[in-house]
Amino acid sequence: MQKVVFIAIFFLFLGNTFVFAQGKPIATRTAKDSLKSNNIDPLTPAKAAFYSAVLPGLGQAYNKKYWKIPLVYGAIGTSLYFYISSNTKYHEYRDAYKRRLEGYSDDKFSYLDTNRLITAQKFYQRNRDLSALFVVGFYALNIIDANVDAALIQFNVNENLSVRPNVYPDVVTFKTNVGLTLNYNF
Repeated sequence: MQKVVFIAIFFLFLGNTFVFAQGKPIATRTAKDSLKSNNIDPLTPAKAAFYSAVLPGLGQAYNKKYWKIPLVYGAIGTSLYFYISSNTKYHEYRDAYKRRLEGYSDDKFSYLDTNRLITAQKFYQRNRDLSALFVVGFYALNIIDANVDAALIQFNVNENLSVRPNVYPDVVTFKTNVGLTLNYNF
């Protein structure tokens, strides 16, 4: 008798937690269905980051933030332009300096002495290196932006929690005060 009661209680608790339909537990199906109904895909940020890593701006297009694509290409393209320009000028001054050491002075920088050629080389080398750093930085920022934007799209944003600017006159001096208010509506 005790075994029958124990088995009945066991199946009662088991039946409440796992109800099988078509070979799958309902608890598992409802969790998956609730993820689909909320449109939450945990792989979306990784996809966006991967797309941006393959082709800059593609992650922004995946997130449907098309207005960011010209910013990405503008930042990376401008940095790349300055890298190429500084690299070209660095090589011109370096070649002129090497020719100057060999005894020739028939280059287009004949009006500069050797100290000025060394200074120009260092200047353009530093600019080239900084431009390369900016290219890599904007490329990484492109990937990070796509990843974070894809993650933030999945958040439920509503008007219950908001930060709004607040402009009000001071009651004593009648000057305008500016501030931020944090509002939470229940």
